[in-house]
Amino acid sequence: MKTEDGSFPFTLELEEHRTSERIEAELKDLGLEAHRISKTGLVTVIENGQGPTVLARADIDALPVSDGTGLDYSSTIDGVMHACGHDMHITALLGAVRRLNENLDAWSGTYLALFQPSEEDAAGAKAMLDDGLTSKIPKPDVAYAQHVMPTGTINTKAGPVLSAGDSVKITVHGRGAHGSMPHLSVGPVVLAATIVLRLQTIVSREVEPGEFAVVTVGASNSGSTSNITPDRAELLLNLRTYDMGVRDRIIASIGRIVKRECQAAGSQKEPTFEYYDQFPLTDNDEEANDAVTKAFEDYFDDGVAQSAEPATASEDFSEIPDAFEIPYAYWMIGSSDADKYEKAVEAGIVNTDIPANHSPQFAPVTDPTLEIATKAQVVAALSQLGR
Repeated sequence: MKTEDGSFPFTLELEEHRTSERIEAELKDLGLEAHRISKTGLVTVIENGQGPTVLARADIDALPVSDGTGLDYSSTIDGVMHACGHDMHITALLGAVRRLNENLDAWSGTYLALFQPSEEDAAGAKAMLDDGLTSKIPKPDVAYAQHVMPTGTINTKAGPVLSAGDSVKITVHGRGAHGSMPHLSVGPVVLAATIVLRLQTIVSREVEPGEFAVVTVGASNSGSTSNITPDRAELLLNLRTYDMGVRDRIIASIGRIVKRECQAAGSQKEPTFEYYDQFPLTDNDEEANDAVTKAFEDYFDDGVAQSAEPATASEDFSEIPDAFEIPYAYWMIGSSDADKYEKAVEAGIVNTDIPANHSPQFAPVTDPTLEIATKAQVVAALSQLGR
């Protein structure tokens, strides 16, 4: 299935068919109905008398990564792996559904368990909304989501907790010619190189110290052989910010720099900008976050629930509560072996010895991660629904 460069020539966007079928089967075993929303998205509704309505979401997609964990339950499909812990998210939410459904006398209200596809492509939340999610389920009063990470146990934070993310494909145009006749060309390779260097000044010179921003050039592609000057070059950029005003300024700076460098090089055609894989800012509501944090502190042992720093990764979860115009809280669940992590911290080798999300070796330890993640979903729900 791999191409010559070792990559996989397919997209996983909205292709979680077998995963959705397995979730449907598990819900059916509990006597619950699974409602398909979009190709592979699912929602089950537990109505249990009067009270608030709580939505809990788990992302269900995988990544185009070959499983390198060697575990008994490692992926059997070449080039596809739950390398970000979404299988843990699914299982924890199913466990919470089971507990709540078996203990209806302990709570009152409506519980919505939403299984969302294609989070990694920033397409899943939009697909469910485009298929009428807001009109097909009761309006929630609050929404919750969680994600496994290598560190900590349960980490909560009000305000920005995950960055906004944008990818952009920039195409700049030159004039092709024979490689031996540079005077007849406008070289897009050199033009792209100058743009890459100039882009590095945005964060260092245009973003106020203390504000977070990342501008990464992930790819620069142009030409096919040594003796031909091509007529165009393509740059792929990724942006991350915690402040939408900073994001807007960075986007404006990218446009300014690229256009001016093209003019300086004598490019006779305007560059093009194609934004894609755009993730919203995940910005926890203070009241919603405080409520779940207090519930975690009351239920779990001292020190289990801790304050978190915002992560630089991005998510599309917030599009769902934003569409309903409701508050939400999103928290992290630690997934590393505690002893191994502590020793890695002491030795200063966390970055090299503790596999992070999206690594082929990323493997959340089942115990106690699954137990804590399941209980966290239940405790969060009962903070609103409990009698």
